[in-house]
Amino acid sequence: MKKYLFMMLVLLLYATTAVSQTVTVVDQETQQPLEGVNIFTQDRSLAQVTNSNGQAPISTFQGKENIIFSYVGYERATYSYEQILEMGNRIGLVQKPLTMSNIVVSASRWEQDSRETPISIARVTPDDIKLQNPQTAADLLGVSNEVFIQKSQMGGGSPMIRGFATNRVLLVVDGVRMNNAIFRGGNLQNVISLDANAIENTEITFGPGSVLYGSDAIGGVMSFSTITPRFSFTDEPMVDGSFLTRVSSANWERTGHFDLNLGFENWASVTSVTYTNYDDMRMGKNGPNDYLRQEFVRRVNGQDMVLDNDRATIQKQSGYSQLNLMQKFRFRPDENWDLRAGIHYSTTTDLPRYDRLIQRQNNGQFSNAEWYYGPQQWFMSSLTASYNAETTLFDRVKTTAAFQDYEESRNDRDFQDPNRRNRNEQVRAYSLNLDFEKSLNETSNLTYGLEGVINTVHSDAQVKNINTGAISPTSSRYPDGSTWQSYAAFAKYTNNLSDQWTITAGSRYNRYIIDASFSWSLWPQPFPLTMPS
Repeated sequence: MKKYLFMMLVLLLYATTAVSQTVTVVDQETQQPLEGVNIFTQDRSLAQVTNSNGQAPISTFQGKENIIFSYVGYERATYSYEQILEMGNRIGLVQKPLTMSNIVVSASRWEQDSRETPISIARVTPDDIKLQNPQTAADLLGVSNEVFIQKSQMGGGSPMIRGFATNRVLLVVDGVRMNNAIFRGGNLQNVISLDANAIENTEITFGPGSVLYGSDAIGGVMSFSTITPRFSFTDEPMVDGSFLTRVSSANWERTGHFDLNLGFENWASVTSVTYTNYDDMRMGKNGPNDYLRQEFVRRVNGQDMVLDNDRATIQKQSGYSQLNLMQKFRFRPDENWDLRAGIHYSTTTDLPRYDRLIQRQNNGQFSNAEWYYGPQQWFMSSLTASYNAETTLFDRVKTTAAFQDYEESRNDRDFQDPNRRNRNEQVRAYSLNLDFEKSLNETSNLTYGLEGVINTVHSDAQVKNINTGAISPTSSRYPDGSTWQSYAAFAKYTNNLSDQWTITAGSRYNRYIIDASFSWSLWPQPFPLTMPS
């Protein structure tokens, strides 16, 4: 009997010791566990980070008087080891008033309070998205009322920040740059490839972000974060999601969307599907008559015919449809590692270029019988690994490898001309980022990293006679088989001198390598050395 009592006493003491060596950090109001809370001593000689259950081992902190609990958006708390034991190894953190809406990542590539950044940043929150219900990602950017969206047609949407557009403003999706080698100086609608219903948070940085992102961020950065897989906080799997249907009378939009999150203790997944069909746009009836679509062109019996539009407020030949798919996985093997994998796919039908279809010649005849973008397809797969542990070189490190495949085309044919010109482009983009963050002291930190990007461009063009089927070559938009490479190293130092003053300093080294060959058979040779008078 004494033997069994002794064993029970040992087990009880062991269980008590095990409990005392683990702390649980929760939200003071909701009592929900907080993942990613930084726990460290005042001299930062010891550090831990809470896992998905809000727990972290603290046996190494035994005897310490000042153990600090720090989490973005919450008041910092400091306790001694004995005080933590007296509170039952459960710490409740209090949210900072009005700061949860100010957490940004676009300014430093890491999560931080926007008050610590010297650049103006606008956010489009999930609540904003629910309230405004934007049809496309371009419309979502317009919700901020601080980004101008240029639209030449439905299916368009080129964001502009203070006059900068396309290859001077950077699109970032889940930490991966979306800009590629064929992002030119004109307007592009690639942002519509993103699913507005699967975006969790959007940040718009007004000001040069070239140190961290490169020269195509000289006008600003638009960073999109899609739905993140969420873990279960209990022993039971967490299954939740949302479903949306929408009908809009302006263009008879019919949208269906659903997303599903499946979460366990250490891994989770989220699936998102959206399909949208847009009919021809209907304009207001009280505008100038010049805007009315009185006539349109249609091919009838091998001839281009000008037909009357029985409803002049309907913008004939402007509708299209779109499909978006997303699958993401997340795995946390321990409290230090966070692994994320994501797949995005988007495709459209033909996108009519409405502004070209209404152009007329001096004699009043239509200029174009056809002008449309071919299906715009975008595929992206990415893998991100984050490691949180205080070392000599870093406190946090994150590496992101991604592959993207873009396909698009331009197709046009003059009125009463049987020859249709077709230009196809495909860009494959490979990227690798390595980001580090090191806290130097309580007020200053260092962000640095490496980046490599490789783009391969395939571009071809042809002219097809739609009556005879005869095909002849013509000049492509870009040199076929060309490559564009960028390799960079960067560093940024930030020091919060006070609540009112923050100083930053940064440097970036970039090396670009371009290899392109032109087909001389399609261009007159030699090129003129001087412009004709």
